[in-house]
Amino acid sequence: MHKTHRVSIGLPVFNGEKYLRQALDSILAQTYQDFELIISDNASTDRTQQICNDYINKDDRIRYYRNRQNLGAPRNFNRVFELSSSEYFKWAAYDDLIAPDYIQKCVRVLDNDPSIVLCHSKTNRINEQGKLIGNYDNRTLRRVSSWKPHERFGDLISIHNPCWSIFGVMRANSLRKTPLHGSYIGADRNLLAEIGLLGRIYEIPEYLLFRRDHDQAYTQRFCEQGFAINIAEYSEQLAWWAKDNWTYFPNWKNMFEFFRSIRRVQLKRTERLLCYNEILRWLIVEGWRFLENDVESLLMIRSPLGGKLIPVYKPIRLKLENKIIQIVRKCGYKKKK
Repeated sequence: MHKTHRVSIGLPVFNGEKYLRQALDSILAQTYQDFELIISDNASTDRTQQICNDYINKDDRIRYYRNRQNLGAPRNFNRVFELSSSEYFKWAAYDDLIAPDYIQKCVRVLDNDPSIVLCHSKTNRINEQGKLIGNYDNRTLRRVSSWKPHERFGDLISIHNPCWSIFGVMRANSLRKTPLHGSYIGADRNLLAEIGLLGRIYEIPEYLLFRRDHDQAYTQRFCEQGFAINIAEYSEQLAWWAKDNWTYFPNWKNMFEFFRSIRRVQLKRTERLLCYNEILRWLIVEGWRFLENDVESLLMIRSPLGGKLIPVYKPIRLKLENKIIQIVRKCGYKKKK
């Protein structure tokens, strides 16, 4: 039986040989030492297994598991959590780095305030060589630490939520109340929204997480246009999430899951209604664009008839969008500041 630690760090990986050593070194260099590191290798075909075996011999806090076949990224993310048993849990990416005091500062916040269910930090961007190239200040959310669930929920369902907080330190008993990471595009946003309904989220005002931009990073390949789907890469993107459970309408799926989260979590009736209102606000301000994108991309572009109709449809869509924007402005709906 393995020793129980206060923090479990789960690192799902597939073919991560290029950056894995750097990620492991940044985790093992933490000033907070009472943690275990759980690695789930998703049937890698490169030197990932050898690298992990090297580190197992260096540190007995590391547990390494290898899947016989690739489960898809979300199921592998869930697997590292299911293998954990600590009070606190954190997902780690094989290509990112964290500052030496990341865990210590997050644990301190969670220990001192039971109303906070997830603690993370501001996020920097680094390139393939680990050089600092920017940050994500323009995507900071302002209501996730609110005492009102609907305000937290409203921020977390927005496209302006970059979802980096999914790599924060969270209370394991809160995470267990959720369905975990879904096998559909954008499921990390849905998971964070449900976590936000369970409790407050705190962002440490320091840059302690370093997200790496590189050619193979998911965000570089698929997320340049928010929720928009690139048809040429759709099958590849879909394969990242799951090969056996998917939908042609990812943004509609996200919306329906927002409603399901509200029904799952125990909320006061007034808060539940206010959460529904936040979905309405999302639909009016930004969501309708993405729902429309699903229809256009995955019905019209994929069909021979749709391809012929696009030249006719696009000017109609542009007029419709302008009309909707005018209505939104008249109704006084705008993005939360």
